[in-house]
Amino acid sequence: MDIKFVKRDVLKEKPDQKNLGFGKYMTDYMFEIDWIRGEGWVNPRIVPYGPIEMDPAAVVLHYAQETFEGLKAYRTKDGTIQLFRPEMNARRMQRSNERLCMPSLDEETFVEAIKALVNVEKDWVPSEEGTSLYIRPVVFANESALGVHMANEFKFVIMCCPVGAYYPEGINPIKILVEDELVRAVKGGTGFTKCGGNYAASILGQVKAEKMGCTQVLWLDGVERKYVEEVGTMNIMFKIDGEIYTAPIDGTVLPGVTRDSMLQILKEWGYKIHEEHVAIDDIMKAGHEGRLEEVFGTGTAAVISPVGELVYKDDSVTINDFKIGELTQKLYDELTGIQWGKLEDRFGWTQTI
Repeated sequence: MDIKFVKRDVLKEKPDQKNLGFGKYMTDYMFEIDWIRGEGWVNPRIVPYGPIEMDPAAVVLHYAQETFEGLKAYRTKDGTIQLFRPEMNARRMQRSNERLCMPSLDEETFVEAIKALVNVEKDWVPSEEGTSLYIRPVVFANESALGVHMANEFKFVIMCCPVGAYYPEGINPIKILVEDELVRAVKGGTGFTKCGGNYAASILGQVKAEKMGCTQVLWLDGVERKYVEEVGTMNIMFKIDGEIYTAPIDGTVLPGVTRDSMLQILKEWGYKIHEEHVAIDDIMKAGHEGRLEEVFGTGTAAVISPVGELVYKDDSVTINDFKIGELTQKLYDELTGIQWGKLEDRFGWTQTI
């Protein structure tokens, strides 16, 4: 791919690595490429980060043809920069785009574009403990036309921002509300895709949770409102009687890259894994009986997030005395150890920039 580079006149001042937060500071540049029906992907370029001009009749604003991804670049102790399983993000975006009738970059071009941008922005990859460069690819329909149809023009953009912990609590346990009225996804819909509409539909539940003193929402299935599925920004796993339970990837749950990585590590460690539908009533019962040993969310942004309390209707259970579990901590150390180059990558997951 022949990528045009447009240089900024003045580079931005970089933020304090000890106070990055999440998603607050965008880097100097972004990658762009356009798709036009009959021509395909054209004009790849790295340009100064800034506003994108868009017609008010742009299809994405009216009919939400849009998908995105999230991955990170990590700086190792010797200064090397590496990505974590970017090919998985490429494949997931392809599946998302197929569902929403959108074009996709092929896997090789997707990864090449990310590497090219991160290479330009290598000075933005932080070195402080627990920090990384978050990478956000997004595709959206920018054709100017009203009327519901597959758009004829799309734009693919990659932006980056240095980040610290996603949740203010960091690796400390969070309190989660089990939502039993609102619905996030149903089979046949877009629950398995990473599209903005899924997240927009989850905001009301998030607002409700925050009013009740909870950090996040655990969604139940959209038909019976009985089986646990995923948290708003993470997949979720339960350790009950020494075994791991998590919702299956069958159309309503996002196929998380971190989820897949955690399951591979757990299987290597000899844990019995149940990828099956588990009723929230059974989870709460296990909690009251002391059999619910640990609960943790998994995702690129937070990596792993221990759950200290589940609130469901008029009931609640505290998990592991609201402390991070031994397995949760071990998984966090293992995965981040691979991501930051502290541990051997025996799975072949990392790619060096």
